[in-house]
Amino acid sequence: MKELSSGQVRQMFLDFFKSKGHSVEPSASLVPVNDPTLLWINSGVATLKKYFDGSVVPENPRITNAQKSIRTNDIENVGKTARHHTMFEMLGNFSIGDYFKKEAIHWAWEFLTDEKWMAFDPEKLYVTVYPKDIEAKRIWHEEVGLPLDHIVEIEDNFWDIGAGPSGPDTEIFYDRGEEFNDLAADDPENYPGGENERYLEIWNLVFSEFNHKPDDTYEPLPHKNIDTGMGLERMVSIVQNAPTNFETDLFMPIIKEVETLSGKFQYGDAPQTDISFKVIADHIRALAFAIGDGALPSNEGRGYVLRRLLRRAVMHGKKLGIDQAFLYKLVPVVGKIMDSYYPEILEQQEFIEKVIRTEEERFHETINEGLEILTQVIEKVKAEKKDTLSGEDIFKLYDTYGFPVELTEEVAEDEGLKVDHAGFEAQMQAQRERARAARSTDASMGVQSALLTEIKVDSKFVGYANYETESELLVVIQDEAVVSEVKTGEAQLIFAQTPFYAEMGGQVADTGMICDLEGNIVAEVHDVKKAPNGQFLHTVTVKAPVTEGTTYFLQINVGRRNRIIKNHTATHLLHKALKEVLGNHANQAGSLVAPGHLRFDFTHFGQVTTEELRQMEAIVNQKIWEALPVVTIETDIDTAKGMGAMALFGEKYGHDVRVVNIADWSIELCGGTHVANTEDIGIFKIVAESGIGAGVRRIEAVTSKEAYELLYSEETQLKEIATIVKSPQLKEVVTKTEQLQQQLKDLQKENEQLASKLANQQAGDVFKNVETVNGISFIAAEVKVKDMNQLRQLADQWKQKAASDVLVLANASDQKVNLLAAMSPEAVARGLKAGDLIKTIAPLVGGGGGGRPDMAQAGGKKPAGIKDALAKVAEFLQQA
Repeated sequence: MKELSSGQVRQMFLDFFKSKGHSVEPSASLVPVNDPTLLWINSGVATLKKYFDGSVVPENPRITNAQKSIRTNDIENVGKTARHHTMFEMLGNFSIGDYFKKEAIHWAWEFLTDEKWMAFDPEKLYVTVYPKDIEAKRIWHEEVGLPLDHIVEIEDNFWDIGAGPSGPDTEIFYDRGEEFNDLAADDPENYPGGENERYLEIWNLVFSEFNHKPDDTYEPLPHKNIDTGMGLERMVSIVQNAPTNFETDLFMPIIKEVETLSGKFQYGDAPQTDISFKVIADHIRALAFAIGDGALPSNEGRGYVLRRLLRRAVMHGKKLGIDQAFLYKLVPVVGKIMDSYYPEILEQQEFIEKVIRTEEERFHETINEGLEILTQVIEKVKAEKKDTLSGEDIFKLYDTYGFPVELTEEVAEDEGLKVDHAGFEAQMQAQRERARAARSTDASMGVQSALLTEIKVDSKFVGYANYETESELLVVIQDEAVVSEVKTGEAQLIFAQTPFYAEMGGQVADTGMICDLEGNIVAEVHDVKKAPNGQFLHTVTVKAPVTEGTTYFLQINVGRRNRIIKNHTATHLLHKALKEVLGNHANQAGSLVAPGHLRFDFTHFGQVTTEELRQMEAIVNQKIWEALPVVTIETDIDTAKGMGAMALFGEKYGHDVRVVNIADWSIELCGGTHVANTEDIGIFKIVAESGIGAGVRRIEAVTSKEAYELLYSEETQLKEIATIVKSPQLKEVVTKTEQLQQQLKDLQKENEQLASKLANQQAGDVFKNVETVNGISFIAAEVKVKDMNQLRQLADQWKQKAASDVLVLANASDQKVNLLAAMSPEAVARGLKAGDLIKTIAPLVGGGGGGRPDMAQAGGKKPAGIKDALAKVAEFLQQA
């Protein structure tokens, strides 16, 4: 077997399938784009769904990729097993209606056994097949030459998600030898496909050929597909003869660095500490890649997953004697390991380190806060003479305060208490069910639409330079069927060429008219989208008969387009300004370019200050006033990247691309429409900034006419305010308003002083009316004061004067009642409590309250009950 690094294995796989005519698809972001069914990209095929479901037809039906993926359904197993990971790489080759079983099987065998490639010993390879897939078994045995005793039929070898594409699969296993036997030789699981360490699955070839329908029947798909997956970490463990995935060059450099940071423990010394090393090595990879792709720690969704991974790694660091922030120091190690294929980790190292370090330091504060809360819970359990922490308390500490369950268990054990594991698991299960219910219930992959995928006509967009054109109508669709003519109603039309821009890249579609050559309107265009094969699909309302093969006059709404292009170019200016003010981590996370406004979403894990917004707005307007030329060129993707062109979030780019260059200051890949010069935008104004999710912010802005209207509206309001504050000059409005505010404060202060004086006068009268019950002196009176605060002031005077043993005061204002009860130290010593007294009399005024033994208060909604409440005081003291 060849000696290969992980990088060499990855590249060899991609090179092999490139030699078989496959296009190499770059690894996509871990954060799914426009897919509510996925929390993370969790497989190589997840990013190719648009090809498999037929919504987009790929330029090349043969695709290969190395896709970073995250799966978090069994985080608890990471570190405890040989091959569980949160982040992993899936190598795959895919056929979208092109080759099928024969080629997939032959090529897999060639890659694994040929001396030019992996050069595995054929005797070491076994496969499993679906029992009813006679064809796959025949190919393996008769064509490849695999002995029958190396082919195992497994009933589970059928890939099916319950609805949509499905089909049989064949899995390839590598026999690692008897030294990896962890079971007796006669154990029923000791075979390829069983649960054992000897026969290791390395590759799964899925033959997607059926549509699983809602009625639980299967029908053949219009096109049969190939979807394969090879785990890089497993493959490398075989090539490097590692006992587990962790003893490979993908993880060992991280583990060695953790050994250095620990200074106390070495990997391999003990099983328990080995788990901690593995957890840290696994989790820091997931954290570095996910944060690099724009995900940020938070309390929801994928942000919650990252927070959980980080906290789990920190707690394992504590087990290795690391008591300060350390995970961020591992980011460059991860970056160097993956640099050959994923240079973005080192490119974003500073940002990733900052996010992780900030989160680590916050968690160390959380641990201290959690310990205080846990101490209170333990004291309560002991006071109630119990010996077990409830599952509800453990879950609350874990879910609300982020306090690790393991730490709760350790502290409880030190205090001689048990923990309710079953109760905690019940709470966790309830949370999982809530999360599943909140997630989209749509199938993770749709079924191909034969109608649109079969339409192969050419349709050209001429709308960059032309706002109108004559064009032949090539395809007419109504009620999901191709027809030759439509006389009325909704329809979809494809023309040989069109000036109408199709919605994409955040820019909305053009609208407009379709006329016959005499100038009569035959249809109104209200939406345009790209069809699977790239044609421009116009959704129209038909006003007069339209017929296939007829030439029509197409004209967009020019005024609307002009408003859109101003906002689109402004979006590019804003994107660049964001990076200059906030930093290069502020990447686009979505956008909307419409006629009346623009919306720009971006990644940023802190608040955006008013001053930062002012700076961004000023930069954009400065570039507008500089009248910079906006030049758009068409070139190949490599040349564009060489120019420094920035790719937009979630966009896929083919070989030929358009580059929008604004005076070499902003250079972006973009297929949208733009102004010729920045001065055409006129003016740019930010309307609002807000947070829309974990680590994602949104800026909304307007340009040109809408910006003028906004400024005019605000100026009008300012003039109205000037009139109200009697300021003849607008520039004096702020000063005048500040003066009025100060006057208001002075009057409020004077009012409070007068109210206090009035309260003092009342006190002189109230404190004279002292009654006695059972030797206890008390005052119970209704007073005319403003609020509870003034009742407390009277209570302070009562306390200083020692006017009685007990004080009860009440006041009513706007149908609301305030009650206050106070006890002298002597009354408290006799066992009287203000809280008990207030609870007795508050219901009489329609309210409730409580407080300390010496002071309590309550509110109510029944002023008529004040007299009865005050009379109740004597009865309370009599009974006491």
